[in-house]
Amino acid sequence: MSRHSVSAPELTVSDCRVSLRGPADLADALPYLMGFHPDDSIVLIGLHGPRGRLGGRIRTGIPESPDSWDATADELAACLVENSEARGSRPEAAVVYLCQDPPDGGRAADTMERLRPLAQRLRTACGALEVPVWEALYVSRGRYWSYCCAEPGCCSGDGNELPQEGTSAMAVAAAYAGIEVRGSLSGLRRRFAPLGEPAASRQLRALDAAAAALVPRMLGGASAVAGVRAETMELAGRMLGRFRRVPSPATPGDAAADATDDALITSDDAARLILGLQDRGARDRAAEWMEGAEAAVALRLWRALARRCVAAYEGHAAAPLTLAGWVAWSSGDQIGAQVALGLALETDPEYVFARLLHQACNDGLDPEPLRRCMRQQRAARGL
Repeated sequence: MSRHSVSAPELTVSDCRVSLRGPADLADALPYLMGFHPDDSIVLIGLHGPRGRLGGRIRTGIPESPDSWDATADELAACLVENSEARGSRPEAAVVYLCQDPPDGGRAADTMERLRPLAQRLRTACGALEVPVWEALYVSRGRYWSYCCAEPGCCSGDGNELPQEGTSAMAVAAAYAGIEVRGSLSGLRRRFAPLGEPAASRQLRALDAAAAALVPRMLGGASAVAGVRAETMELAGRMLGRFRRVPSPATPGDAAADATDDALITSDDAARLILGLQDRGARDRAAEWMEGAEAAVALRLWRALARRCVAAYEGHAAAPLTLAGWVAWSSGDQIGAQVALGLALETDPEYVFARLLHQACNDGLDPEPLRRCMRQQRAARGL
């Protein structure tokens, strides 16, 4: 199949069919397709049918070392095909995006050229699976370059300017459908990042003290473990009440919202909760706060706890990150779920609960069966 055997890609947004007629439209559509600006990312999107309907998409970070580019390209191409086939439709072509801003003081054109071998390797990997790449784009700071452009000088130098934000057909269709672009991927991840100084030092001292007090009990007999679990859940319940009484600011994506939540929990309380949630039983009970008004408050608490996992305790963030991902998925926020669960797996690749949730979320499964199970467990305890 040649590169031109698929017509201009189309995307249906609500009741609107949007034709993406060239590189500019494809580059402009990316944040709407993902729900965020995927900075420092490789994005691979499948095209289906003779009209090039946009389908499944795969995203991963750009490996720092070019030595990893071959393996990454092969893995992404295989994942795109396998995931699409699992949904019943093998892609007939693909679109590749490379998104990475240049270092401070650097030129986007230089970064584009540095990534050119990666773009070519992705095209080769897809082609080997009989999925030709219809377009490969580098996107940075409101401009784009095409790695497939055959016209001299068209996609070199300063590249091409994207349409003014909010003016394209894709932007209009997304606004009509209520689709929101939630900032950059780095911004979404930053909401879970460990606190900086001087708060980090205070939190580290509290974590050390909590570990000295709780770990021996958690390694003790069943009654000692049950005692720690009960204390953890009682404290978590009190924290939820405290968060409920102080609503989040009107702009939940702002740092101000997280600062408000950080002020609601002391270092000592955060430390005891973080250590307590390392017990699987306590974590599973905490996961029952997953729907309705309770879910929104729980999500704020789990994010705040993830930010308190500092220094030697960063690995303890897998529990609150997984809880945050579960609540987000249960509440219909797939993007938030993927970010939180992805971070949990970066923290601990073997964290089973995160792995299962991440797979289920990526496969588009319905969280209701798991919610139903948790409701039954809660009812069995008379709650």
